[in-house]
Amino acid sequence: MKFKNMALAGLALGVTTYIIKNRTNKNIAFEAVPNFDIKKYLGLWYEVARLDFYWEKNKSNTTARYLQNEDGSIQVINRGYDLKNKEWKISKGIAQQVKKDFGKLKVSFLGPFYSPYNIIDLDDKYKYALVAGKNTDYLWILSREKSIPDDIKKRFLDKAENLGYEIDKLVWPSHDTI
Repeated sequence: MKFKNMALAGLALGVTTYIIKNRTNKNIAFEAVPNFDIKKYLGLWYEVARLDFYWEKNKSNTTARYLQNEDGSIQVINRGYDLKNKEWKISKGIAQQVKKDFGKLKVSFLGPFYSPYNIIDLDDKYKYALVAGKNTDYLWILSREKSIPDDIKKRFLDKAENLGYEIDKLVWPSHDTI
């Protein structure tokens, strides 16, 4: 009887682990870019592509602005035009660099709750960035311009696909004047 209870407990633990692991959708240990200079990353970025999630659904003209605060943290201002409600939406948060000299940050829009923000590819001039979140549900392609060159686009898409992202699900928001 004791063995049967232990076997059932082991089975329950295994099933629970499987469910939790699958619910987190392929958590990946992303390698953030090395030799990262946070000061060069500051400023305005256009969101060229993204995997859609609740805040960005139905948004166009999406941008992210990063400003350094006096305490060294980064103010994050996300902005997008809500096509459904025909109005601009702004979301403000804070980011902190997790590991000095690496593009590994954590960002929060909800008080003490932070999410990973991993810059996993970046050109030498800090004009184009590929950013991953906590798992394969979160991905952004950012640019200092409203578009991205084909060679950089291919490089980023190939990298994302090799990491397990479903790149066919990317949303490519417009940056038209409204």
